Amino acid sequence: MKMKASEAIVKCFEAENVDLVFGYPGGAVLPLYEALRNSAVKHILVRQEQSAAHMASGYGRALCKVGVCIATSGPGATNLITGIATAYMDSIPLVVITGQVNSSTIGRDMFQEADIIGATQCFTKNSYLVKHASELPRILKEAFYIASTGRKGPVLIDIPRDIQETAIDFSYPETVNIRGYKPTLSGNAKQIKKAVELINKSQRPIICIGGGIRSAQAFNELNMFVEKTGIPVVCTLMGVDSFSNTSPYFAGLIGSHGYPFANRMINDSDLLIVIGARFADRSTSMMKKSFNSNIIHIDIDPAEIGKNFETAVPIVGNAKDILTDLLEWDYSLNTAEWVSASQHMRKDYMDKIYSHDTTMNPRLLIKKISDFLGEKGTWVADVGLNQIWAAHSFSAGLNKRFFTSGGLGTMGYSLPAAIGAKMALNEELVIASMGDGGFQMLMSDIAVAREHNVGVKFIIFNNGKLGMVRELQKNSYGNQSYFGIEFGFNPDFMKIADAYCIKSMKISDNGEIDEAIKEMFKTNEPFVLECIVDPEISSVPRLGGRS
Repeated sequence: MKMKASEAIVKCFEAENVDLVFGYPGGAVLPLYEALRNSAVKHILVRQEQSAAHMASGYGRALCKVGVCIATSGPGATNLITGIATAYMDSIPLVVITGQVNSSTIGRDMFQEADIIGATQCFTKNSYLVKHASELPRILKEAFYIASTGRKGPVLIDIPRDIQETAIDFSYPETVNIRGYKPTLSGNAKQIKKAVELINKSQRPIICIGGGIRSAQAFNELNMFVEKTGIPVVCTLMGVDSFSNTSPYFAGLIGSHGYPFANRMINDSDLLIVIGARFADRSTSMMKKSFNSNIIHIDIDPAEIGKNFETAVPIVGNAKDILTDLLEWDYSLNTAEWVSASQHMRKDYMDKIYSHDTTMNPRLLIKKISDFLGEKGTWVADVGLNQIWAAHSFSAGLNKRFFTSGGLGTMGYSLPAAIGAKMALNEELVIASMGDGGFQMLMSDIAVAREHNVGVKFIIFNNGKLGMVRELQKNSYGNQSYFGIEFGFNPDFMKIADAYCIKSMKISDNGEIDEAIKEMFKTNEPFVLECIVDPEISSVPRLGGRS
């Protein structure tokens, strides 16, 4: 079938069941946009290209599929970079399409020319500069395959404008065969046997889970494994929604902003089973330097295993497949006392953080919204104090998702990512939390929520500061060393919401929380809730004093 390459791109989208793309047009992608205009694929016009990547990430994450975003050449492409890097660090599958100047002029510093392949090489799974229009169907097929297999991540395709306008004979490949790219899914049988032997010898084992559980859709297999072995579970920031937070085996979040008792449990364990987590610095910062427990590390990316901590039993493969293999073995553990102790400490900790003496307790607000949602809903947290408050207080589970930027820590992520997630989930409730700083990063894209009546509930925790940086300065240099973290001026967020024709409410007292929740969820329309919070409220509460 003869058609323009730009039309072939849209046909490839349709073959991959892509029904929604996020982007911002420009001269170098005009042919592609003309093809989109005549297709059934819906296009969402963002207000800043970074938001296109975040929206595609939230959309794809919510549906467990590949998100797609588009930008023109030069500044359009470079504005995508932060969103691409965010997806890469958190293993989120994206296919990113960028326009490029005509192929004959590349390298001559033409108008809006930028080497986006070179600029993103270190945080894409793969990238293509298309030199022959006839290769586009194969490249698109490979891109979707690479993005969604192995350790998932973004793939970039840079397409010169003249290539888009070239006529080709279109035929979409049915299969992919990429030399050198063969992700390992099944675990080595000998290594699995060694892991079982270590598990059965342990007295205080603990499982640490990351985002790899959700990525592999191994939620049920993990739950069955935990029930069978009786081993308590802790999580990294990306793994908050990988195991039911109401399970008697769930201990909590670990790391620099984790539950203090969960960090102690890690250090007291005699076997640590890491599944689907990079086990990087933010998660391991509270582990003793003398930590010498046996470690079983299960991950689909062999480069992550043993990178930060020596591993006794490395197992490369898909978490779902390996957990299925582990379920075939018998276990003889006695963890009742170990699990009971963790639950006692967790209950004591949670009771104290919600009863903490402060006029506006953000943790209490998050808990009450979590309770209101019941068993279904999605919380999208930005970066900073609000991220940690939400990770501690939102009770995630199988159908209660928790999205955040865990690896790169990208401020501004939650607003567009939540819009993308809500577009995917339709009637399901989606909440985006952010600080007053994070909201102002990409607040223009709240227009997308209004334009398409995307009913995200946006919560702004306003303390007039860059709260997390302030806390880090305080911990590093003392109370008198704050610098560069105070907003000398903040806009009136209620007037901003009104300017976008979005209903809003401001609260500053715990007594107003119930009424705010009632108002916020009255309709399935976007809503802005501003919460005035004390800047002294920290990420992890010091339970002996304020915050």
